[in-house]
Amino acid sequence: MAKKSPLGKGLGALIDDTKYEKKSVDEAVSTSAVAEIDIEKIELNPFQPRKEFDKETLKELEISIKKHGIIQPITVRKLKTGNFQLISGERRLRASKDAGLKKIISFVREADDLEMLEMALVENIQREDLNAIEIAVSFQRLIEECQITQDRLGNRVGKKRATISNYLRLLKLPAEIQSGLQNKNISMGHARALVNIDNKETQVKTYKKIIGRNLSVRETENLIREINNPIKKGTKKTKLPKELIEFKEQLSGVFNSNVSIKRNNAGRGSLVIPFTSDEEFNKIKELLLKIN
Repeated sequence: MAKKSPLGKGLGALIDDTKYEKKSVDEAVSTSAVAEIDIEKIELNPFQPRKEFDKETLKELEISIKKHGIIQPITVRKLKTGNFQLISGERRLRASKDAGLKKIISFVREADDLEMLEMALVENIQREDLNAIEIAVSFQRLIEECQITQDRLGNRVGKKRATISNYLRLLKLPAEIQSGLQNKNISMGHARALVNIDNKETQVKTYKKIIGRNLSVRETENLIREINNPIKKGTKKTKLPKELIEFKEQLSGVFNSNVSIKRNNAGRGSLVIPFTSDEEFNKIKELLLKIN
């Protein structure tokens, strides 16, 4: 016999009752079970890093919820007012409202504001398709507001410290370039290359060249190398070996700064780690002292 459609059969048909033991809200807090909560009593998470949700994927999720129910409960915390505040699962909450649900199964947790922020940011970084700037902002907020070190953050989200540093460096780019990265006018590779230009005006001009000429990441890297190392008349160009270029990029990620390496044919040269404030200098100093 064909399975009947869940539409029109009420809440029970839209929630997979077999996977979760539903309890009262108070019991759910202490036992990590789930509770059915009125959707109208759930407030959105003020710490949510994602500001825009794709309408098409939300519609697909709505259709899935109508057909299969809620596969994974959302997570909320109880407020003193008797209402609840969303910790994670805003897409599921929005789609459930659109699907006509009046109640939604939810994990109910105890959490203060800092824990709320950390859980929301980490959950989004790991599960949502955030763009590079949203990820960078999430990393920055975790570090500054939750006082998490880059090493601890790397362990929490499963990323290397250098990767986190590379994301954070994107926030030093001019707003126009950050917006272009968010709108997919350029890729993460283009943006990482642009960070290596010190002058913001030159960064913007180069960004416009990338779009106008439809440059690849490799072409962009070559262009920026020429900008940073202009050839003087009567001098022969000295190209850095591949291992030095890779080392320069590694150092730039570690120190969250545009490290430069120059070397002549005789092997003499310099390594420069620039900083823009005493705070940045102290961070670089700490990292250098740790080497010993």
